[in-house]
Amino acid sequence: MGSFLSQPVQPIKVPAPPEATNSAEALPLPAPGAPTSPAEAPLFNNCWSCRVLSGAGLIGAGGYVYWVARKPMKLGYPPGPGTITQMVIGISIACWGVVILSDPKGKAFRVD
Repeated sequence: MGSFLSQPVQPIKVPAPPEATNSAEALPLPAPGAPTSPAEAPLFNNCWSCRVLSGAGLIGAGGYVYWVARKPMKLGYPPGPGTITQMVIGISIACWGVVILSDPKGKAFRVD
């Protein structure tokens, strides 16, 4: 019995990758920005409900980050570099949500 660490180590055999016999058999690498195969799903779905949910969530998260940084300023504390940075990050997150909602890149061309 015993733990896994007390057992003797068994070597694992890894098969060697197949080697191309000549350069004609090697497949060319796709160019950057080249269209992928149609069977490959996009990284992010481009449906309206997905954009609304993620955009609204990012706007809400950015508003919360901004609000938490602003709260001590309302109590009379002077803002420091950390507070200003937190406010900028909150505004940036909210702007990212607006970009997701507006989808400027998806409207440039249609994918049918």
